[in-house]
Amino acid sequence: SFKGAVSLLLAAFIWGIAFVAQSKGGEAIGPYTFNATRFIMGGTVLLPLIFFLRARDMNENAAKPPVRGGIIIGFALFAASNLQQLGISMGAAAGKAGFLTACYIVLVPILGIFLGKRCPLKVWLAVALTLLGLYLLCLSDSFSLDRADLLVLLSAFFFSIQILLIDHLASNMNAVELSCIEFFTCGLLSALPALCLEILPHPTGMLSSFGSSEAWIPLLYTGICSTGIAYTLQIVGQTYVHPTIASLLMSFESVFAVLAGWALLGEHLSMREGVGCILIFVAVMLAQLT
Repeated sequence: SFKGAVSLLLAAFIWGIAFVAQSKGGEAIGPYTFNATRFIMGGTVLLPLIFFLRARDMNENAAKPPVRGGIIIGFALFAASNLQQLGISMGAAAGKAGFLTACYIVLVPILGIFLGKRCPLKVWLAVALTLLGLYLLCLSDSFSLDRADLLVLLSAFFFSIQILLIDHLASNMNAVELSCIEFFTCGLLSALPALCLEILPHPTGMLSSFGSSEAWIPLLYTGICSTGIAYTLQIVGQTYVHPTIASLLMSFESVFAVLAGWALLGEHLSMREGVGCILIFVAVMLAQLT
């Protein structure tokens, strides 16, 4: 539906702009600490909205919080987000990381077959066009994989799981409450390796890093916008859209990242990248045709 498509495209827009913030913030305080903080922050941001909605609907039979579903999705998000952040922190190039993460557009329909989520031929064609567009958009050098790249590619698998879990579990649940529980689950799970591997071994250094603008500016954007708002928009959007088409819409993250760099930072937009953007746009339009 139109509402679902707009929600997912807006989420992709926020994620596209957030890519640099995610990279810089992870460098400042460590990947696990960064993710723990941003997801706990994202969950906290949603609490006032949940209290307001619960108070507004207190005279009605408000549904119980979707604790089980939120925890299950939160485990998938924990694996996906931390594998991606680790890959980036180990040196995965930004363009290649964007391409490898977006490989969930292929994995979602393949995994969906086992769940009875069949896709028409036009959607498979749209997936192929999107993959080609992402290749042109994100990769300029010869393609090869190292350890950091493999971690990012593995994160795409868990992002696929997260997308399919949302499709399976979120249809009859409150999107805001589900997001909140998902974020707190992911944040608390991330806090365990953050405490053991990053904070306790270097307590003084971590304290000074937290006070720097290199940490807090990215955390504020990714915690409030990229996590609290965008992931909630994903859940809202997926209640109206088939998971494979949702993954195609969310792949616009890479397009928005390149266009933001061109518009806001004055970066050069090559002919190759322009063709990649056009292919992705055509693919999404093809998938939306009835």
